[in-house]
Amino acid sequence: MSSKVPSKLLELRSVGKSYGTAQVLKDVDLKIEDGEFLVILGPSGSGKTTILRLIGGFIAPSQGEILLDGAIINDLPINRRPFNTVFQDYALFPHMTVRGNVAYGLSVRGVPKAEIVARSDKVLALVSLGPLADRYPAQLSGGQRQRVALARAIVCEPRLVLLDEPLAALDVNLRRQMQVFLKEIQREIRTTFLFITHDQEEAITLADRICVMDHGKIMQIGAPRDLYDRPGSAHVARFFGDNNLIEGRILSVAGGRATLDTPLGTLVACCDPSSGLADGDSAFLAIRPEKIRILAREDPCPDDAAALGVTITRKEFAGPLTHLSFVPDAAPSILLSAKRLSDEMALLSLGEPGLRACWGISDTWVVRA
Repeated sequence: MSSKVPSKLLELRSVGKSYGTAQVLKDVDLKIEDGEFLVILGPSGSGKTTILRLIGGFIAPSQGEILLDGAIINDLPINRRPFNTVFQDYALFPHMTVRGNVAYGLSVRGVPKAEIVARSDKVLALVSLGPLADRYPAQLSGGQRQRVALARAIVCEPRLVLLDEPLAALDVNLRRQMQVFLKEIQREIRTTFLFITHDQEEAITLADRICVMDHGKIMQIGAPRDLYDRPGSAHVARFFGDNNLIEGRILSVAGGRATLDTPLGTLVACCDPSSGLADGDSAFLAIRPEKIRILAREDPCPDDAAALGVTITRKEFAGPLTHLSFVPDAAPSILLSAKRLSDEMALLSLGEPGLRACWGISDTWVVRA
């Protein structure tokens, strides 16, 4: 049985954007598949919002091409692009009811009144706002206003919904609820979502694919699990989730594994055979904190695991997990971190002698320095 090949909806080819001598986007190549939830992740100033504004038609590229279904749309006006945008501040009309805000886009398109009512009511039910249809924005909570903005964006059945950090103003608990809600809505209506955020956890929760950006360039694109377990660069390893990076020099590379000379001794880690890493290259060995076990003297490490004598310097209880900072006995100037179940860490103490840190080869990854 053959699997369905995703169809390309939108493509950016060598797109750049400059303001005078300041280049904020550099030779970006990006393909957005029909029906996917793509998240662009990056810190402030990385260029992620610039991409959204270019796709939406709010600004024009300084170079390159933007294509929709294979046709160049660089000069296509905003009102002729089959996209809708949800902004961080929602931009609702305060003098209109919830129903009026949702129906507005249909009315300016000249849709018959009966169809406007039917489609608006259907979308309001989809976002669980039917009972609030006659309220005004000032009478709604932040999460409810966010859902009105989403309903207004999807009621016109766009090909692509652009979401510019729409959850940033919500508190933590409501933000998590809205993340789940957004993903469920996207799956139900099967519309392509392009979501902008600087929050790594939010990106992992929402995305089918994540595009990591920095300084106007795309650093890596892939499924959340791929980026998390197999970062393509030291920047992605640092930015995308917590990571311990141990600097070293490649001694040998073979069969998807690399041997490194590090301040902690000779260590072996997994690597991408196509990365081009070679003997003598500077590199980092990346280990996620949750992959490191801290063991007492009498507890055995697996046979293929690295095992280092360590001293715990900080222990922070965080509910089900405890965050540990520790220094290896072989290199006390290096500070590493681990995350383990709190019950597992309850008996370990700061400065306790005889502790060891263990991790497996399969839990490590090598990236070029």
